[in-house]
Amino acid sequence: MYGFIRNNHNRVALSNRIFEMLLYAHFIGESNQNNALKQIAARMKSAFVDEEGGLDIPKIMDHFIREHNRIHKDKTDTFLEEEGRERFITYVSGIINGTGTYSVEEQLRDYRRTDLVIHYLGRKYVIELKIWHGERYNSEGEKQLTGYLDYWNLNTGYLLSFNFNKEKESGVRRIQIGDKVLYEGTV
Repeated sequence: MYGFIRNNHNRVALSNRIFEMLLYAHFIGESNQNNALKQIAARMKSAFVDEEGGLDIPKIMDHFIREHNRIHKDKTDTFLEEEGRERFITYVSGIINGTGTYSVEEQLRDYRRTDLVIHYLGRKYVIELKIWHGERYNSEGEKQLTGYLDYWNLNTGYLLSFNFNKEKESGVRRIQIGDKVLYEGTV
């Protein structure tokens, strides 16, 4: 009736990016814990901008991992990938607010969907978010991400995994896959 949503191959889709941003801004970060993440990020906004004026996504991921682990500690019950996405978007929105935007599950021409694309001062940052299900699943995520980078003719991408194993090693690491550089963060 109001044109907020449309039929996209028999699936509900938001009509445009403006509505998507408004609805996400309305519903994201409703919990006090997620709102705390956003406020922490907003206070440190300038620390996440690199020398060229772009975003330092590995630094953002590293700080998010530390703050997320501090705030959410050992909460692993019924955690869904969407919940991790909401937490990370809530965090990032405090950083890019007023300068950049983001799109969630941006659809490519071949109907594949990226998890998160940040648009900041004319640059795109493609971020894939996953729940850790083992090394093989992680390799598939890397392959998926490099495909998205090829699509947009980018050389650097980001993969953020929520891992609930007790022996995990949290943090961000840089890996090279062919001509692509991936930064993989583990929460």
